[in-house]
Amino acid sequence: MRTLLIWAASAASAVGYLCLAAPDDVSAVHTTAYHLTARPWKPLAIPLDRYLDAIEGECRFTVRHQDAAGAIIDPVLHREHQYATPYFAYAVGTLVEAGRAPELLANGVKAMEHSTQDVGAATVPDNHGEFFIPVLTEALELYAKHVPADTLARWRERMKKPLKSVLRGSFGNWETYAMKGEWLRSRSGLATHQGAVDFIEEAWRTHQRGRIAPLPWNLYHDRSSDPDTLSVEAVGRGNLLALTEAGYDGPSAAEIRQAAENGTQFALLLQDPSGQVPANGRTDDHVWVDIGYQLGFEVMAARLAESDPWRAGQFRHAAMLAFQSADRWRRTDAPWDGSYFVTKNRFDPALRVGYQLASQYSNYNGSLMFHLSEAYWAAARKVAEHPAPSEIGGSAFSTDGEFSSVFANAGGMQIQANLRGQLKESDGNLWTPLGLVRFARAGWDTRLGPSDGALTAEGGVSFAPTFKENGKWVRIADASSRYEGVWSVEFVHPLLVRCALEYRPRQGQSGPSFRDALVVTPDGVYSEMTKTSAEPVEWGVTWPLLVNDGHKLTASGTPFVRSVQYPGSEDQQNFIALDASPTMTDEPLLRGSYGDLLPVRVVTHGDVNRTFIYPRSGGQPDAETVRRSFRIGAHGFSSPLAIVEGKLYSGPNVEGGFGASIAFGAAGSQAVKFSQPCGFLIQLRNGRAVAIETDRAVKAHGLGRTLELSSYVPIDLDVEGSQVGR
Repeated sequence: MRTLLIWAASAASAVGYLCLAAPDDVSAVHTTAYHLTARPWKPLAIPLDRYLDAIEGECRFTVRHQDAAGAIIDPVLHREHQYATPYFAYAVGTLVEAGRAPELLANGVKAMEHSTQDVGAATVPDNHGEFFIPVLTEALELYAKHVPADTLARWRERMKKPLKSVLRGSFGNWETYAMKGEWLRSRSGLATHQGAVDFIEEAWRTHQRGRIAPLPWNLYHDRSSDPDTLSVEAVGRGNLLALTEAGYDGPSAAEIRQAAENGTQFALLLQDPSGQVPANGRTDDHVWVDIGYQLGFEVMAARLAESDPWRAGQFRHAAMLAFQSADRWRRTDAPWDGSYFVTKNRFDPALRVGYQLASQYSNYNGSLMFHLSEAYWAAARKVAEHPAPSEIGGSAFSTDGEFSSVFANAGGMQIQANLRGQLKESDGNLWTPLGLVRFARAGWDTRLGPSDGALTAEGGVSFAPTFKENGKWVRIADASSRYEGVWSVEFVHPLLVRCALEYRPRQGQSGPSFRDALVVTPDGVYSEMTKTSAEPVEWGVTWPLLVNDGHKLTASGTPFVRSVQYPGSEDQQNFIALDASPTMTDEPLLRGSYGDLLPVRVVTHGDVNRTFIYPRSGGQPDAETVRRSFRIGAHGFSSPLAIVEGKLYSGPNVEGGFGASIAFGAAGSQAVKFSQPCGFLIQLRNGRAVAIETDRAVKAHGLGRTLELSSYVPIDLDVEGSQVGR
């Protein structure tokens, strides 16, 4: 079985990155192993009580919708839906077992009584038996000390119902719930060990192994949309990780564990620096999926706590980022207070913005409270936080062709793009547009990014080319049947990523071709779009601005800049035209999962269309100041934010890249020379170097001393010889 050692701290190649590829070279991952961050970093230190607060808020909301029989009635559907009742039961059990909300125990008992009776009679709502088995089996342990012995015995007897009489029999991610559930039943004496092993091994060999084990990066393929879903990916992988966490000991246990662990390690690169899961595919932009990521990361943090404290700390911090991300969609407005919006917007749930067919208020709030409860138990072990890979940066990669997404991150500035768009609706939506769909930055409100593009029957929008054809403008995001993207990577470092997206007609299709040369830095993204085909055509670039997510955002602009921000917030997204005399045209709004996107068509009069995407925080220069001072050279650019020259980046808080030396400080008053060219990163404080890290063993001369540096071992220069973040 192929093993991917993404995190090995070996020396980088001369171009400044590690290249990890599957044997068939379907795609490659370029990543580095640095520890230092481009921006000041501190732990989130979210106490476990915050998890309980969120669970309790969900339970107190949900109990208002419990009927006399114990069922949870969906507030929009006005009936019991799927697995909302057993998930509520588990969440209440968690609260009570943790010493919280004892007055809710009776409601939890009623939910357990109702749901176990459904299992015993094989009358599970909406035929979702796969989901009932694991949650109710786990819940039995939570209630064991809190209910009479005969009640527990009755529930246990019902939970012995033969598995196949309860299941629908679906073979995607649903089957992973059944695998987890049957193992938990055998462990609890509700099914035989051999019967559980036989079922799991058959499911693994016949249906599940091919979805995760032999594929690049060990991401789970649900194959319920095309391109495949990077949200439901977390479900199948998470259930397999949970199966091994529960001690599965069948013949394929080691293989399942390795695949699930590898995939969860890789998911650290997919997470954006604010904690969001990646965009795309069925169940895109549903809030509860962030909690699914949190759960997987908490499990890995506990597993690695002793053997690899650094990675364990990255997982713990990433878990907290995921929780913090989801918390942005927690509701405080009556009568919804305590619950969460289903998708990442604030529209009335009755409008079902971004919903799939199965999306309802009760089931996906149920998913959130159940998986957050599991995360609470998984997080019990104390683990010191370390910066997440999404905050450090230094990565650029493509997922496999079924997902067709690409990612790049420099210093906590992440982009995500899609190489294919969806052609046919699945589960009520067209989920995935072609083009750049996400701009996210550490320490900034990534909702503004935008965090996703949009694709509907009315059209699509992403950051991508647009061209005029037969008197009409064609956006690439709305031309998935005609166009595809091609990804390339030139250089990767935590402070600088050079990559490119080419947009070409599919085989048998016609139209102009374009190339978007991208430079990703900790401050923003420089885009240099060119038309690469010879035919004369009027063309431009589409800027996607989020202007309404159920609450109207504040939009502003000049002849060169378009900006958007949430009222009362200093965070602002800016799209800056760097060419002379651009023509900007607002096109009709399109509603995506995050809300209404305004496509702004930007046309210039030269051969190149240059944009700087600038996610601004309070205290930083305004967009017009950046534009007026922006200078483009043969090998880079400069602005009040930073200087980029070739493979070197120079900013007020950090210097680095790949080279043999660098000068910084006032008029180059400080300099560092290395014994050989290397990748390096130097943190600054008030213009003075305070920490340094290199990608190989070198000597560094300067700063009043000579340092012997080891590969990826950061040194605190205030305390010579001390290691940072180890």
